[in-house]
Parts: sequence; C-alpha cells; structure tokens
Amino acid sequence: MTRRVTYGAMLIFAVVVSILALCSSAWSDMPKELRVSAIPDENPTELVRIYTPFAEYLSKELGIPVRYYNVIDYAATVEGMAAKKLDMVWYGGFTFVQTRKRTGDAIPVVSREEDLKFHSKFITRPETGIKSLADLKGKTFSFGSVSSTSGHLMPRYFLLQNGINPERDFAKFSFSGAHDATALWVESGKVDAGALNEAVWQKLVQTKKVDPGKVKVFWTTPPFVDYVWAVRGDLDKGLVERIASALLKLDSKKPEDKRLLDLHRTKKYVRVKAEDFKLVEEAAIAAGLLK
Repeated sequence: MTRRVTYGAMLIFAVVVSILALCSSAWSDMPKELRVSAIPDENPTELVRIYTPFAEYLSKELGIPVRYYNVIDYAATVEGMAAKKLDMVWYGGFTFVQTRKRTGDAIPVVSREEDLKFHSKFITRPETGIKSLADLKGKTFSFGSVSSTSGHLMPRYFLLQNGINPERDFAKFSFSGAHDATALWVESGKVDAGALNEAVWQKLVQTKKVDPGKVKVFWTTPPFVDYVWAVRGDLDKGLVERIASALLKLDSKKPEDKRLLDLHRTKKYVRVKAEDFKLVEEAAIAAGLLK
C-alpha cells in the first residue's frame, strides 16, 4: 500500500512540475514591458496626448507595463519593429505594408471601423482657382510624409490614375512631414494645394486650427484601407489576442471607453487581416515606392 501511494504521489508531483514548467515557459515569452508607438502624422505633443492614455489602458487590461514612445519619423516605426525595439505600433496602411515586408511576419490586429473605407482630402485656397485635379498643373503642392498612406501614397496613386504626374505636372512639390503641417502650409500660402488625412482635416476644422473660409476641400479620393494597430509577429499569441480583445471591447456608450475612442476619432475597432491591405501594397508598387 505504501509503495502504491508513493508512486501515486510521484505521478502527481510530476504532473504539477510539468504544469509549472509550461506556465513558466509561457510567462517567459511575455515581454517585461510592452513598447508602443505610432507613426508621427501629427506634432509630438499631440501624439503623446493621444497615445499615453492608450498605454495606461492596455497596462491595466494586460497586467504588464505598457509604455508609449514617440519616434522621429515614419521609418523609425518600421525599423523599430524590425529590430524588436517596438512591440506594437499604430501604423498607416503603407507603413504596415513596409513593416510586414521588412519583418516578414508583422501582424495586423485591429483597425478603426472608418479605416476600412478611408479617404484623403485635397485642399486649396479659393484664390488659387483650383477646382479640379487638372487645375493642379503648374501649381505648387504639398504631400505629408513620404511614407504616409493618406498624405502621400494614395494621393499620388490617384493623381497618377487621373493623368497627373507630380514630377512632370507640378511647378514644385514638397513634403510637410505631417497632415496638420500640410493644412497650415496651404492656409499660409506656402503652397497652392495639398493632400491630407480626412480625419485630421475634420479635427483641424472642428478645433478651429484651420479656417474653412480660407482653405477648402476640392477633391476627395476613392476609399482605401488605412490605419491599423499591428504587433510583432513573434509576440506571444495569447498576448496578441488579449490586446485585440482589450481594444475590441471598448464601448462608446461607456464614458471611460468613449474618452479613448474619441482620441482615435472612432466609435469602434474591428479585426483585420494582412490581405485587407492588398490595394495599398499594389498602389505602392505602382507608384514606385515599394519593390
């Protein structure tokens, strides 16, 4: 009887040790800190205001420290994830495509519902006489960042689709570096026209940082898929699902959740797949911005 109990105890002990080993292994795959960033499509102060609350929320939901890091440019978000210095980034569609190509396995997690049918706005001042894309010939123009989906890639793609080649047809074009900067360049007369993210345009008008009496929208692009929360491909799969769940469960009817959703100018997030960004990839290749 004693011998049988000893074997039983040993069996139980072995099972417990195995479970503890599995738990220890799973925990060892968890990052000590989740490092979050975002493409710098607005000024750094505004980005900190937007993303620090997201980091705080995710830290509570995930049970690990989450910290937001500002970066100097769009390329830094791509290289940061490739070098495993960033774990999660709010990308534009183009920077996500670049990151997935660079890393081979970056995972799109969720997008805003609006990002599935996003647009760019083309703006100008009334006195320029610009009323259509054809009127841009011989004018000065500003894109946002070179790597911006809605501030450069898709506007360039649709310009080319409409027979306008920036290198050939503009008197001069430049890159402001950010959507809000593009709007200010147009309003101040630094350039005749520009293209920017529709959500930022709406925000600038609503906060009265741009005067719609001085700057107007003269053309809106067809829809395309844009922004996305993406993570490193080798991040713990259980953690990725918890991140997705934390963002998907945000409810605009709850005041605290609404505060976060309002920062991202949305009412809800939706799941997305890498295939959803096929048009953006094709546009990048067609525009000669991706090989």
